Amino acid sequence: MKYTLLMVLGLVLVASGCGSKKQETPAKPTNAPSASADHGNPLNAPAQYLGALNQAQKLANKTIDTASIDKAIQLFNVQEERFPKDLQELVTQHYLPSLPQVPYGMKFDYNPRTGQFRVLPAPPAPK
Repeated sequence: MKYTLLMVLGLVLVASGCGSKKQETPAKPTNAPSASADHGNPLNAPAQYLGALNQAQKLANKTIDTASIDKAIQLFNVQEERFPKDLQELVTQHYLPSLPQVPYGMKFDYNPRTGQFRVLPAPPAPK
């Protein structure tokens, strides 16, 4: 049973990593000003570097959290033959130790009918 479960999980991981998407980037005009007035300024390089590291870490954490929840949903579906009713059911059934923190300004979106999980920008708070 465990060997079969590991094989299914391994196949899911391999299949999810095999897809590739080619994204096209729009061409920039050659005479367009840079997005930042201080771009390329050596005095601002340390601050820009640290800002880029922070953004990269946030993106990496979001990607890892999203992948772990996706895999838990798939594993739940294989073992229970249905999708979880909500994300908390993954924790109560011990597929995840706990739900990861939602990144700031984002929210989890889960559809229990299809098993689709996404992280979306949260709507602004009403004033």
